[in-house]
Amino acid sequence: MIARLLTVAGRLVLVLAAALIALWGTLALWYRLPLGEFGRYAVAALWLILAFLALAGLLAARWRLALPFVLAAAALLIWWSTIQPTGKGEWAPDVARQFTASVEGSMARLTNVRDFEWRSDTDFTPRWDDRSYDLDTITGVDLFASYWAGPAIAHTMLSFGFADGRHLVFSVEIRRRKGEVYSAISGFFKQNELVVIAADERDVIRVRSNVRAEDVQLFRLRIGPVQARELFLYLVSEANALAAQPRFYNTATTNCTTVPFHLARKLDPGLPVDWRVLLSGYLPDYLYDIGALSHQVPLSELRQRGRIDARAKAADNSPDFSTLIRVDVPRP
Repeated sequence: MIARLLTVAGRLVLVLAAALIALWGTLALWYRLPLGEFGRYAVAALWLILAFLALAGLLAARWRLALPFVLAAAALLIWWSTIQPTGKGEWAPDVARQFTASVEGSMARLTNVRDFEWRSDTDFTPRWDDRSYDLDTITGVDLFASYWAGPAIAHTMLSFGFADGRHLVFSVEIRRRKGEVYSAISGFFKQNELVVIAADERDVIRVRSNVRAEDVQLFRLRIGPVQARELFLYLVSEANALAAQPRFYNTATTNCTTVPFHLARKLDPGLPVDWRVLLSGYLPDYLYDIGALSHQVPLSELRQRGRIDARAKAADNSPDFSTLIRVDVPRP
């Protein structure tokens, strides 16, 4: 009886594994097979037929029926391993350039800092600048969380403030191609490459609050000047590495929240791994729990006072945009 139960359990595990491989393979073929729509339909249909035969064979203990699917899966995995990011493409204008930086002493010199003037998502004046920042004058680091798809999903960005009043935002983004629309599912299947944007707040924050009407929330982080400098240097190093060796964006593992989190763990290896790092909308809750945000007021009040949308719309394109959006936001 025990042997029979183990046999049935083992067969069910194989069936489940085959079903998951069949699902993954179908999506991988659909998103990455370099054929037209008809060709992708045809190959995906053949793949599903082989998967159906394999499942039937596993359930009936007719192992030969599964052999064609096993060979097809092996071929699919070999082909998948050959798909590598190139860093080349007809990129959308706002992610067309990857910034790079050099650091000498306390001075960081950045090329391709974005400073677009946005009137709408399709009407804008592009500007890319070269800028220098004195890392000894960093005054603080802020987290922006821009909610665009409910409470669980937010685009997170880190902004470094300097004594001269300037703020520089680092935003880890999908490097979309011209005309491409974001898809969370395609982000699991090597569809998009990764880009780190360095930008002015009047660009990368204002486009979300004023143009796209997203719910943008600002949180002042509790971080010392030494750690802030090290975090800045880690982000610069990541950007330089990305410019030299492109990488794929991944919806779950390599995105706007996980990349900065991995860098933060270099500063503090003891940072606990938490599910809220994956569901980026809850990242402020995680930061509050580990003491990275002020505890002088409850998190609900931090969120409410950190909502910058009304202040951002009032400030609009003012040169004092960064100062005006921080009015009444609690400092740590």
